[in-house]
Amino acid sequence: MTDQTTTAFASRLARERADHPFPTAFRTWPERFTEASLGILFPHFAQQDLTDAHALDASIENLRGCVEETVGALNHPTLRSASVASAFVEGLEEIYDALHADAQALFENDPAAESIDQVIFSYPGFYATAIYRLANSLHRLGVPLLPRMVSEQAHTRCGIDIHPAAQIGRSFFIDHGTGIVVGESAVIGDRVKLYQGVTLGAHQVHKRLAGTKRHPTIEDDVVIYAHATILGDIVIGSRSIIGGNVWVTEGVPPNSVVAIRNTVRSKAAEVSQSSIAEFSI
Repeated sequence: MTDQTTTAFASRLARERADHPFPTAFRTWPERFTEASLGILFPHFAQQDLTDAHALDASIENLRGCVEETVGALNHPTLRSASVASAFVEGLEEIYDALHADAQALFENDPAAESIDQVIFSYPGFYATAIYRLANSLHRLGVPLLPRMVSEQAHTRCGIDIHPAAQIGRSFFIDHGTGIVVGESAVIGDRVKLYQGVTLGAHQVHKRLAGTKRHPTIEDDVVIYAHATILGDIVIGSRSIIGGNVWVTEGVPPNSVVAIRNTVRSKAAEVSQSSIAEFSI
């Protein structure tokens, strides 16, 4: 670029940035928010010693201020940032109890899990669920933009993509987790188990479907094994088992098993000596 062209481009960028509504470093807020929130809820994530009630109270107040300031930066016409921040902080105990149930489900159902501490420290499924529950809390409070930015923390770190608007019950179990996708209008009941690569997606992707129920409902006690794909506004009935690699686009009654049947046969029975003799390159 010539100096004149550079100046013209810089002027264009400056004009367009004048309308940019977000403060500098706004993009870094979700990481700070998740670190602060999880550090309060679990010592496993804490960046400082929070062993007494006074220190925890101070951290909670700092988090409240952080949420209030950032929601305020959105300049939303109807959201009151102080009210949102207070409601989020008041909901932390509910999130804490739900995450303890999630950790317990992982420990009780994964034979490789040695302790709940191991689950909280190292299991990507637990981390992704924790991020989801924080993002979902903001979403239910009507906060725009920020919940999706928060949920991307898990997507980036674990490869698990759970939309913050999805509804997920208690004792949620994700094992391995990489590649899991849970869509915006998905509803998941209690004690559901998902394995790596599961997709709970939409049967069609059109902008006109925004705001409609287009993802599956998974009822209580369903197990969905690796790389199963379940699409559309359908219901997977309670206590059903969805096998690995299946493709489901119709509802499944309770207590069902959906699986691909494997066929095992001897190669010797199919390959004659004459065909071997005739083989050439």
